[in-house]
Amino acid sequence: MNKILKIFLMCCLCLIASVSFGAKKNLKLGFIYVSPIGDAGWSYAHEQARRKLEQMPGVSTSYVEAVPEGSDAERVILNMARKGYDIIFGTSFGYMDSMYKIASKYPHIVFMHCSGFKTRPNMGTYFGRMYQARFLTGMVAGAMTKTNILGYVAAFPIPEVIRGINAFTLGARYVNPKVQVRVVWVKSWYDPATEKEAAKSLLSVGADVLTQHQDSPATQEAAQEAGVYSIGYNSDMTKFAPKSHLTAAVWNWFPIYKEVVDEVKAGKFKGKEIWYGLEKGVVGLAPFGPMVSKKIIKDVEKVKKQIIAGKFKIFKGPIADQTGKIRIPAGQVASDKELLGMDWFVQGVVGSTK
Repeated sequence: MNKILKIFLMCCLCLIASVSFGAKKNLKLGFIYVSPIGDAGWSYAHEQARRKLEQMPGVSTSYVEAVPEGSDAERVILNMARKGYDIIFGTSFGYMDSMYKIASKYPHIVFMHCSGFKTRPNMGTYFGRMYQARFLTGMVAGAMTKTNILGYVAAFPIPEVIRGINAFTLGARYVNPKVQVRVVWVKSWYDPATEKEAAKSLLSVGADVLTQHQDSPATQEAAQEAGVYSIGYNSDMTKFAPKSHLTAAVWNWFPIYKEVVDEVKAGKFKGKEIWYGLEKGVVGLAPFGPMVSKKIIKDVEKVKKQIIAGKFKIFKGPIADQTGKIRIPAGQVASDKELLGMDWFVQGVVGSTK
């Protein structure tokens, strides 16, 4: 009898799941942004994808911007769930635990968390292999520097940011082995004033190309004011520093968002981890500034094609850390698990991972 009861209950659960994620003609999507949308940066890039989704038949969307991580995020996510959104996208790492908690209480709603690692049957994660684009921008910076000192205004010391710094450094040293990358942490995703001060501190130690891992163009503005070069992040930041902006590592979230929407519409969604790169157009480069030579562009485009074809692996050994210890042996390629948990700097980075 117990065996029959178990089979019956399993069938019921399967039926509930199929009903919960059955095909839908119309979808209501909610987006939560950690910073103001503005006209550049992380949230701006997500917003451009949201606007494209609005043009799809049977899709309506809304968003809440400048939502701090923590209790505020949990309140906003819960409010969307209670209002019956079909899919809720949380676009900041610090939203993960709140989404994971709420997803367990609303199994009929799809939750998608950006850059995290926790999943449920109704909750997936998504991100892009931005380290690929970071490597390419590092090549540009390494070729353009005169002092061989590059400055990196960084947000938080988490694997996502550390991985980007490492890729940028490897790219710079790929074309210029003498380069060093100096890192300053600001412990914020969006704080223009603090970002600008950090940028100035890097200028004071001789950095003549600056880059960043924040939402605002403050680092770009500081570079132009000092007459040095800069490389943007998230979106094309040329208009903020046209005399300095070499290029930017940029996001295109639409391919991922469309894939999720299509799966939910078709009743085929399953909680999964998405990590796409240059091959899907999720990450890429902004247009090059006029100061970047044709040779540099040609070299970068060549490596870009090799990455897309799978012939060029950025984190392929031998790769040593700051102390000279080999972290990735010769001939080996770092696994996704190793990349997602990266907590050490490669040789050439000056700064702490704390």
